Amino acid sequence: MKKTILLLFAVFLVTISQAQIEADAEASFNRNKPEREECLRDLGFGMFIHWSLDSQLGVVISHSLVGASDDYANRFINELPKTFDPQDFDPYKIAVQAKLAGMKYIVFTTKHHSGFCMWDTKTTDFNITNTPYKKDLLKEYVEGVRKAGLAVGLYYSPEDFNFLRNNNILVRRRGLKLSDDIKSKYNDYIRQQTHELFANYGKIDVLFIDGNPKEPCKDEAWKLQPNLVITRGAVSTPEQKLPGVANDNLWESCITMGTQWQYKPTNDDLKSAGRSIEMLIETRAKGGNLLLNIGLDPYGKIPDPESRNMTEIAAWNFINQEAIQNVRPWIIPQEENIWFTASKDRKTVYAIITGIDNWKRGDRKEFVLGSVKATADTKISVLGQNDLVVEYNSKADAKSRFEQTEKGLKISVVRAQRIYNNAKWPNPITVKIENVLPSLDPPIIETKNAKVSKNMVTLNANLIKKGNAKKVKVGFQYRIYAGFVENLYNKTWDKTSFTEISNEKKFSVDIDNLQSGKTYEYRAVVEHPQMNIYGDIKKVKIK
Repeated sequence: MKKTILLLFAVFLVTISQAQIEADAEASFNRNKPEREECLRDLGFGMFIHWSLDSQLGVVISHSLVGASDDYANRFINELPKTFDPQDFDPYKIAVQAKLAGMKYIVFTTKHHSGFCMWDTKTTDFNITNTPYKKDLLKEYVEGVRKAGLAVGLYYSPEDFNFLRNNNILVRRRGLKLSDDIKSKYNDYIRQQTHELFANYGKIDVLFIDGNPKEPCKDEAWKLQPNLVITRGAVSTPEQKLPGVANDNLWESCITMGTQWQYKPTNDDLKSAGRSIEMLIETRAKGGNLLLNIGLDPYGKIPDPESRNMTEIAAWNFINQEAIQNVRPWIIPQEENIWFTASKDRKTVYAIITGIDNWKRGDRKEFVLGSVKATADTKISVLGQNDLVVEYNSKADAKSRFEQTEKGLKISVVRAQRIYNNAKWPNPITVKIENVLPSLDPPIIETKNAKVSKNMVTLNANLIKKGNAKKVKVGFQYRIYAGFVENLYNKTWDKTSFTEISNEKKFSVDIDNLQSGKTYEYRAVVEHPQMNIYGDIKKVKIK
C-alpha cells in the first residue's frame, strides 16, 4: 500500500512539473537554499506594501515619471520630498494586523522605480532622511516586523528613474540603451544600495527584485546573506493572476487588494475580503504563496476600507489557519467549489468549501469527494467547531459524518459555529479529514496554443492520461479576458462541446462565434466520472 501511495504522488509531482507555472524570464540563476524555500512555502501568506512619496497624490507608484514633462519630473523629484511626512507610520501595529490575518511575512518597498529610497542611504539625496520625516523609515519597519514575530521581506527596484535623469537618459522601461560606462556605473550603484540593505539591517528573510538589472543585486544580497530567499528574480512570481494548475515548488503570486499597487483614495474597485480569502485558498491549493498588496496612505496607515477587509480575513484565519499554513497540494487542487490542501505527508486533507452564501447556521449539507478515500482510521471534523452543539438549537445534530461510497467519500457536516451576530457568515468552511488515501491516479490534461483563422479559432489540447476511467469527456472552457487586474473579479466560463474518448490523445474544438478584436482566455477540461480536471489557462486574440 505504501508503494502505491508513493507512486501516486510521484506521478502527481511529474504531472505538475510538465505544466509549469509561467516561467520568470528574468530569473537567470537561483541560489536559494532548498530548505529555505520550503520554509517560505510553509508561511504561505504575506503582506506586500507598496508605498512611496507619490502616495501623496494617489497616483500609480513611480510610473507617472515615464513620459512626464520636465516640469512634472522636476517637481516630483524636488518638491514631493518637502511634504512627505508619514508621522502615523507604526510598522508594529501594521505587522500585528497582518499577523491576525494569517500573514507570516511582509515585503516592503525600500525603493521603487522612481529611485526614492526609504532608508538612510549614502548613494543619493533622494531619500527619506531629506524629508520632514527625517528618520530612517526602513529601520523602523524592520524593527516593528521583528517585534511582531513575522519574517522580514524587502522589495527593491534596480530600475531607477532618478539615476537615468541624473545621467541625461530618457526615462523609460522598454528599449533602454545604455553605454558600457553607464552600465558599469549603474551596476555599481545597485551593488552599493544592496550592500546597505543587507549589511545594515540585520537578518532579512525575503527579497523581491522588481526590474533590471537584477544580477548585481542578487549577487550582492546572497553574498551578504546566504540564507536569504529571493522570490522575483529567482522563482516564478505571477503578477495580478493565479496560475491555472498546481505546482509543488515555491512560487508566489502578488496581487493587489484594489486595482493599484500604491494608495488609491478614489476611483478604485476594491476586492471584498471574501474574494481575497478565495484567492488565498486557491493559491494554497495550487501549492503557492499569496502576497496580498496594500498601499499605505501618505501618513503611513492602512486605509480604512482595506483595514476592514483585513479584519474579516483575520476572523476567517482565526478559524481556518490550519488549512493554510504548513500545507502542500493534494493530488488535485479542486472538485468544483471545494478546494483541497493537505498535510506534508498527505495523510490529512482539508476540504475548503467555497460559495456557501446561503448555508444557514444549523443546516446540514452533504458532499461527495471523488479524490479522497477513507481508511479504517479516518476521522472528520469542521475547523473551529466541536461537533457537539449549535447555539440556541438544542435539537440540532452537529456531528460530522462520512461514508465511503462507489462514487467517492460522502461527507455530511453542519455549519454550527456562530461567527456574526446575525448568523450570516458568508465565508468558506473547512472540513478536516484525517488518515485518508488518494482514491485514484488523476487525469492529466495539457492546454496547447490555439490556432486563429479569419472566421474561426481552433482550441487545442492533449489528454496525457485519462485516469482510472474507461472513458472520459474532453472539451474547453473559455471567456473574454477582462483585463490585467479586472480578470481576478471574473469567475464565470462558457463551454464548448465535449467529446467522449477512451484513449489518451490530442484533441481540438473549433469555435466561430467569438468577437473580433477581443482577447479570450481558455483552458482544457477533462470530465472524469469522479471529478473535473482543468488544464492551464492560455490566451488568444481574435482577428
